[in-house]
Amino acid sequence: MAQLILDKTDIKILQVLQENGRLTNVELSERVALSPSPCLRRLKQLEDDGIIRQYAALLSPAKVDLDLQAFIRVSIDKAKSAREAFSESVQTWPEVLSCFALTGETDYLLHAFFTDMGAFSHFVLDTLLSHPGVQDAQSSFVLKEIKNTTALPLTHLQPD
Repeated sequence: MAQLILDKTDIKILQVLQENGRLTNVELSERVALSPSPCLRRLKQLEDDGIIRQYAALLSPAKVDLDLQAFIRVSIDKAKSAREAFSESVQTWPEVLSCFALTGETDYLLHAFFTDMGAFSHFVLDTLLSHPGVQDAQSSFVLKEIKNTTALPLTHLQPD
């Protein structure tokens, strides 16, 4: 893999866009102290390099009636086919926002949202535990959100 080289301006562009991805190029260029044309070229390069992978609107779960947030630890059969089938299926479950393969006692961690306990129960009983290869699932519900950000830390990229 090629060495990632970003200068202070590239890093500033990334930091500003993580705060507000809807800025116009003119607004972005003003925030990073660069004229619009070079700013747009740098932005396009960051996109082409895959550093910026997408832009998205972040919704408020409560405002769209998704008041129950859960983390679900899933244990599955250790066969490669079971892992592959699970990985494919989880892509189709709209309730699941993230799925991570883990080390340790649990094989996967799902982050999911539901309208209520009934919707959660339906998902766990009829979808998750009915999936071939799934051996066990344990859930934890979010009581209070303390910190939730999509911004990655970039301080390690800043030249000294």
